[in-house]
Amino acid sequence: MTQPPDQPPQGGGFGAPWNPPPQGGFGPPHDPRQATPPPPAQPPAASSQPGYGYPQPPPSGPYPQPGAYPQPGPYGGPGPYGTQPGPYTQQPGPYAQQPGPYAAPHPGYGYPQQPPQFPGAPVPPPGGGSRNPFKGRPALVVGAAVAALLLIGGTVYAVSSGGDKNPTADKNQSPAASSTASAPADAGGGTGGGGADPENLDQDRKPGEDRVLWYQQAPDAPGHGADAPGMWITGRSAVKAAYKQVFAYDVASGRPTWNPISFPQKICAVTPRQTADDKVVVAYMSGVSDSAKCNHIQEIDLDTGKKGWSAQIADGALFDSALAVDLTITGRTLLVARAQSGLAYDVATGKKLWEKQRYGAACFPTAFAGGTKLLSVASCGAGGSDAHDEVQELDPSTGRARWTKQIPKGWTIARLYSVDPVVLYLTNEDKTRWNVSTLKSDGSLRSQLDVNGSFAPRCGWAILNRDLQGCTGAVADASTLYLPTDAKSGPNEIVAISLDTGKEKWRVKSPADESMLPLKMDGTHLIAYVEASYDTGGQVVSIATTGGSHTAAKLLQNPAGAAQVESGFFSKAIAYVDGRLYLSTTRLTGGTRSKEKLMLAYGR
Repeated sequence: MTQPPDQPPQGGGFGAPWNPPPQGGFGPPHDPRQATPPPPAQPPAASSQPGYGYPQPPPSGPYPQPGAYPQPGPYGGPGPYGTQPGPYTQQPGPYAQQPGPYAAPHPGYGYPQQPPQFPGAPVPPPGGGSRNPFKGRPALVVGAAVAALLLIGGTVYAVSSGGDKNPTADKNQSPAASSTASAPADAGGGTGGGGADPENLDQDRKPGEDRVLWYQQAPDAPGHGADAPGMWITGRSAVKAAYKQVFAYDVASGRPTWNPISFPQKICAVTPRQTADDKVVVAYMSGVSDSAKCNHIQEIDLDTGKKGWSAQIADGALFDSALAVDLTITGRTLLVARAQSGLAYDVATGKKLWEKQRYGAACFPTAFAGGTKLLSVASCGAGGSDAHDEVQELDPSTGRARWTKQIPKGWTIARLYSVDPVVLYLTNEDKTRWNVSTLKSDGSLRSQLDVNGSFAPRCGWAILNRDLQGCTGAVADASTLYLPTDAKSGPNEIVAISLDTGKEKWRVKSPADESMLPLKMDGTHLIAYVEASYDTGGQVVSIATTGGSHTAAKLLQNPAGAAQVESGFFSKAIAYVDGRLYLSTTRLTGGTRSKEKLMLAYGR
């Protein structure tokens, strides 16, 4: 690998320019709001086509797009010396970036633009880079009007049958949202309906393979598809949002644990994580017109399916719209992010706590991230000579800034790989530079990534917001950042990077030909998911992060009989909890084809 002439600096600053890598690792950023998968494809045959994935949405350039606040850029993985800027990113190509349908209402404070389309350009799949087509899925040639994916499988029902016939209906209903749309019967239908199991995904299970504990079919969706955001696992239930409903299934059997909650319009945002007492908040649209807003929010108890408080989010000042919102939880505080401000609520009571608005000369909070810390990212001085981004840690109870870090002019905070410790992924407005930097607890610079490699955590495609926490596959503990490399063929690696120096500590290779993705820390072990291929199930592995040996020890081996389903999700949420692996789609294909799968649970 050739090292570019620009070296990352030591010490202060945000780094010398890094040359742009051309090709994405886990597939391009996709717009779940617009992409619509095509009809199911047949199993792949030998082909000379590049890649191995199902059709994906149009590729996007890997660097910030014109217009709006300084744009998020590649949305993904670092690699100062590699040929890869990050997950879901694409080669810059010969075509200039084109503005999308969401024109910025004011210079510097609009919405991200649509990425350009590359007629005829191959697009890597979600599961990795170019692969043997027998190991992956059919390749894609993207036309100017085609953006899509597919999910293999026909009618889908749960493996488990039976279940509670008459669970208690929700007594705390609101006129806008009903939780008694259909009473759950046998596990299996997208609305809790039962039926015979037409697919035994464990039928040809081999020695050493674990089981599909249960699976659920998706609800009906419009022909253009629909979002299925979020997935929350409690001690009792696996809960999933899909289109206009929220479903709950028993973690062991897949039987419905409470009646599906139905909303009058589609769900447009959810809190990625639940509270300590298993509460979440979802947002749904005000209507179906082009001017409809994502401005109705509803609290839900994941254990009971009861609805708590609800609220309607008003627009803020000029250009501060609730057209799209982000939701995040830190402790007892829910933060609702509008275009240029944030509203904080007590997540237990719905009481409004504070509002984060414009501050300083011209700093507009445009994105927030939560977890053990609450962070705010602002666009400052847009259009002026001092245009820059700022990141702040906020007190979740009061909204006061504990520290503020000004990002050098020209650099944009595109993603947060971690909120605690703070790990920033930045891009440069000249579209040829990017950087990964870690901050100390006071906001000062701790280190910058200085590793020879090409990395590819998997990130979504932010259209109306920055979606700071929209990446899977970037995991950090107090001292180390773990990132997956991008492998064009064969197994990839997970690299452990010191947060104090930015340098590599060690790396471990995937135990299969498919890519391995870090999921979370479990004490001193890193839990990772190994992608499925077309004919081989995925794996869950544990990697010791201390000591002298860092090998991937297998925790689960998913059955090959379910590999086509597992590898066929358009995009998916992944969770490993209490020895079970949960996979769910985050995008419904819609249309009149056979039912698609919403969620699967694997275990022993």
